[in-house]
Amino acid sequence: MPNQSALFAALADPTRRQVLERLQAGPAPVGRIAEGLPVSRPAVSQHLKVLKEAGLVTDRPDGTRRVYHIDPKGLGALRAWLDQFWTTSLDAFAAEVERQEKAERTKEDQ
Repeated sequence: MPNQSALFAALADPTRRQVLERLQAGPAPVGRIAEGLPVSRPAVSQHLKVLKEAGLVTDRPDGTRRVYHIDPKGLGALRAWLDQFWTTSLDAFAAEVERQEKAERTKEDQ
């Protein structure tokens, strides 16, 4: 499981989030990822290194270049962490609906 602190630190940077969003369309080499970004290609490589260390991207060789893609394990860990809040919210919502229904039944019985 990826380190959560490294994961969130990696996502705290807007350029890294842009890089990750670009990889959403599919695997890409650094040059294609860097196209149109307000930072240099070497800077994008550094951002990819941070994303890779956080477990959010992986790479594979393709000739003389590296092709990057999103690592589903890293995103899965992020989603699992966020889902715990969703589950808590749904449980609180269900408890509130149940409380209101019980209050209405009590009111109708009187």
